[in-house]
Amino acid sequence: MTAPPPAARSPAQDGLPVPRRYWAIVSIGLGITLAVLDGAIANVALPSIAHDLQASEAASIWVVNAYQIAIVVSLLPLASLGEIVGYRRVSQAGLAVFTVASIGCVMADSIASLSLARVIQGFGAAGIMSVNGALVRFTYPQRMLGRAVGINAVIVSLAAAAGPTIAGAILSVGHWRWLFALNIPIGLLAVSMAGFTLPHNPLQKRRLNWTGAALNAAAFGLVITGMQALAHGEASALGFGLVGAGLAAGVLLVRRERTRAAPLIPLDLLARPMFALSVATSVISFTAQMMAFVALPFFLQGSLGLSAVETGLLMTPWPLATMVAAPLAGWLSDRYSAGVLGAIGLSLFACGLMALSFLEADSSSFDVIWRMAVCGAGFGFFQSPNNRAMLSEAPRERAGAAGGSLGTARVLGQSMGAVVVAFLLAAAPQTGVRHGFQIAAVAALFGAVMSGSRIRRQAAEPDKEVEAV
Repeated sequence: MTAPPPAARSPAQDGLPVPRRYWAIVSIGLGITLAVLDGAIANVALPSIAHDLQASEAASIWVVNAYQIAIVVSLLPLASLGEIVGYRRVSQAGLAVFTVASIGCVMADSIASLSLARVIQGFGAAGIMSVNGALVRFTYPQRMLGRAVGINAVIVSLAAAAGPTIAGAILSVGHWRWLFALNIPIGLLAVSMAGFTLPHNPLQKRRLNWTGAALNAAAFGLVITGMQALAHGEASALGFGLVGAGLAAGVLLVRRERTRAAPLIPLDLLARPMFALSVATSVISFTAQMMAFVALPFFLQGSLGLSAVETGLLMTPWPLATMVAAPLAGWLSDRYSAGVLGAIGLSLFACGLMALSFLEADSSSFDVIWRMAVCGAGFGFFQSPNNRAMLSEAPRERAGAAGGSLGTARVLGQSMGAVVVAFLLAAAPQTGVRHGFQIAAVAALFGAVMSGSRIRRQAAEPDKEVEAV
């Protein structure tokens, strides 16, 4: 089977024609798989990396933190750049940077050089993630957007779930450097495919806002770094100082951007109640999800006495259920309100999280499995309609900002969830995990209420989504 030629695309065209559409979604899927997978595989290898590079466990954590922080500080600036130079170029450049940085990870001879390579790799991943949603929107016809978002959610869920398994399999037979070497052939394939499959988009005649980008990086980077420092028991003065400096940078950023026509922080989109509610609900849901994901290994291995292999197997029903629910919810979101579907999904998610908190030391594997499946199904049923609502609420020329907001909400929520669990474990080592499930359940239920509030607004503004498309 041969790939289609790079046919020209009219900016007004509603999606790509078949079969180029299929090639484009494969290319998009390869890129987001690399970005998400590398956020999961390094965690498993940290003990091996620390031992091989003669570094402390605390220092080795920066292999993970450097990647996450680089992503969160650059998502919105790169999404804005996509509106200026094209989403395809940003994605292709991100793939290239990611692949080259993977070579740097393979060749690293110290924890400092590995962390630096991970920073560069994070910037490449941000290039991929920042325009992922926008590329999906321009690849599929509007009538199929929900279905497309559902497929994308399945890819993300599968990559996140497969990360620990792939890492464990590779480490059982080879060196940790092979975890990063695996990216190189896949990255080269994705870069080559992106050049002739990904869609074009109308370009905006403006320059990248470098001052806004610097303030954005300071705001997100300092706040998250400060919260992590506080959560891990480091110097309180340093942690609070970093958080305060980040909040100050955020205030300056908002004051500077609020008068701009296309602000780096998408204040123009956040002024739309439906978009703002979708973003807030996304942050809350990903906070709850990450709280559960971080707490589960501690609970299953500490309270239930399971091995690491058993823990991985018992956590598998969560992503499997998400993979089933996400495309179904995406298909339904092309026909029904995202507010209704999201409220149903997060309510189910909250029930699953609360059920996890009732597990006891003598609970059976089936007791764990069905609770995991309920959590995964609920989260998947929420995620696709909510992502579709965010993308479709924005005008086509601001699809990049909408996609960047989608990625930022995810990473920000996940970072907050990990920090909350770290605080709980430090404050109450015995009961902190159980409280984490309960707090996550309350957060998911609050998100369900927020999602449901969109129903009334959507009824009051029935034509707004059509006008935005």
